[in-house]
Amino acid sequence: MTNKNKYILALDLGTSGPKVALVSVYGEVIASEIEETQLILSPGGGAKQDPGDWWQAIKRASRKLLNQKLVPIEDIVAVSCTSQWSGTVAVDKSGKHLMNAIIWMDSRGAEYVRQITGGLITIEGYGAGRLLTWVRLTGGIPTRSGKDSIAHILYIRAKHPKIYRNTYKFLEPKDYLNLRLTGKFAASHDSIALHWVTDNRDINNIAYSDKLLKMATLEREKLPDLKRAVDVLGTVTPGVAAELGLSEKTQVVMGTPDIHSAAIGSGAVKDYQAHLYIGTSSWLLCHVPFKKTDLFHNMASLPSAIPGKYLLINEQETAGASLKFLKDNVLYHQDELLQEENLPDVYKIFDRIAARIPAGSGKVIFAPWLNGERSPVDDHTVRGGLYNLSLQTTREHLVRAVFEGVAFNSRWLMMYVEKFIKRKLEAINMIGGGANSDVWCQIHADILNRDIRQMQDPIQANARGAAFLASAALGYLTFDEIGERAQVAKTYHPNSANRQIYDELFNAFLNIYNTNKKIYNKLNRG
Repeated sequence: MTNKNKYILALDLGTSGPKVALVSVYGEVIASEIEETQLILSPGGGAKQDPGDWWQAIKRASRKLLNQKLVPIEDIVAVSCTSQWSGTVAVDKSGKHLMNAIIWMDSRGAEYVRQITGGLITIEGYGAGRLLTWVRLTGGIPTRSGKDSIAHILYIRAKHPKIYRNTYKFLEPKDYLNLRLTGKFAASHDSIALHWVTDNRDINNIAYSDKLLKMATLEREKLPDLKRAVDVLGTVTPGVAAELGLSEKTQVVMGTPDIHSAAIGSGAVKDYQAHLYIGTSSWLLCHVPFKKTDLFHNMASLPSAIPGKYLLINEQETAGASLKFLKDNVLYHQDELLQEENLPDVYKIFDRIAARIPAGSGKVIFAPWLNGERSPVDDHTVRGGLYNLSLQTTREHLVRAVFEGVAFNSRWLMMYVEKFIKRKLEAINMIGGGANSDVWCQIHADILNRDIRQMQDPIQANARGAAFLASAALGYLTFDEIGERAQVAKTYHPNSANRQIYDELFNAFLNIYNTNKKIYNKLNRG
């Protein structure tokens, strides 16, 4: 198959909105467009978005991109979607969504998860028999935070019974986009994993488990049929082709959630090659050749988008979101940050401020648990904070402390990642918007005491990963060739002069959680 002048339209649906990118089958990002969508937060842990807004934003971004006529339309051979994971869209038989999508931040299903996972004899709050069955078959168990897809469905059944009855299929966001593109209902082995109803023991033969469906109290007919991430679902419908400006021959590859596409787009596709993503949330992942679970730190190897592989999955809730919090909730007032009529690129100013403050931020410590935490602790009641403030603390200390606090959280996670894989991570590929910050890359190198490889165009890693996946699915590239296509912009080495202060503050960081977790639970449970 020739691979000359062929392209993938990558649809990357993040929490803040979609990015639509035109990517060559070799992974070169030609151009991209971004649109914003609204996040709806509500008391009690609610987090929702309108799937109709997703689709309208994708149409606007696609038209903006394709109207530039950068490549012949007939050379766009496929559409490949990636999206936020652990979300739920309830749709009827016509494909119409019946309510706002419940997204990964939503914890309202926690009480219903407790009902299906409890028991007389418990381990970490789980019924012992149920725990062993779930872990043995799936690699994990529904998290008690209530943020998994299964929790969303149980919440809908309890609080919106009419919508539940009228739902034909519950779909992940990525699979909902595929439905809009092709008219077909399907999920991939990787996207369905957080429903915890598939038997993943044989990575090459993943299927729904009747036993797990019964334990989860879910109806099989309300869940989509399963395919591999590299399978071709079909072609775009004539209506979609006209709306987006594509050929009716354009194929739609099943695609994969954002965590999985980032792993591919980072270039870390071989076993034990790690990548660190710093976006709204954060994770530190690597592919592994085995199925394993660390229940105590909410990590497991689950089906990868790459056929025959598992991906070590974990997530920390707030990384880049911590800087956004600092900007929007703490520092947004009349000062040097607003010297222009329009708000300047405040994150570049944060970089300059953080760079001029010595390592350790005057021993101010920021805990970035602003929306609870998933890994290495599954604790939806924990909250963030700034610690060890004094009259000498300045705005500059706070800015750098936020950068460092997110990196301390990454180090906390790395401790258990390395125990999970029984080896030390080597150089770590860093991607996401946070990887655009030179100072943040260096801070991570210093705090993790590992080389950090800042990947070229790191914010495009998800879209690039979705395109690489489609390219491999259609035979333009092999997965082994992808690592050679992902380029390193710069490597940051640990500064030994900062080792002592960061070791001291990291130990204090861990003590902050252990000392205060009971207080957080009393204040925020419910």
